[in-house]
Amino acid sequence: MAYTSSFVPEILTPSPADIEAMKGPVLLEFGTGWCGFCRGAQPLIEQAAGDFPLVQHIKVEDGPGRPLGRSFKVKLWPTLVFLRDGKPLAQLVRPTKADEIRDALRLIAP
Repeated sequence: MAYTSSFVPEILTPSPADIEAMKGPVLLEFGTGWCGFCRGAQPLIEQAAGDFPLVQHIKVEDGPGRPLGRSFKVKLWPTLVFLRDGKPLAQLVRPTKADEIRDALRLIAP
């Protein structure tokens, strides 16, 4: 499942087993809707991810009692985890440039 150029990522709460079972390139974005850093990074993420339409982008609502973020050692938001076939290949915390996101996307994109 790929998003379109209108950039509509899914907001899900997958389990670690769900993540391991995913096929292809996936960008997991950990954060919350009220996080200022998360909102500030959205234009950068949109800009970079728009160049990779085959990468599935999943926003994961994170917080206390949410084990998925802990399994990726998420401590600050937003944290971006770049996976291919369920395996993490890169991770960015509070990205400040679209190019650094693009570089990580290149590691997982077909």
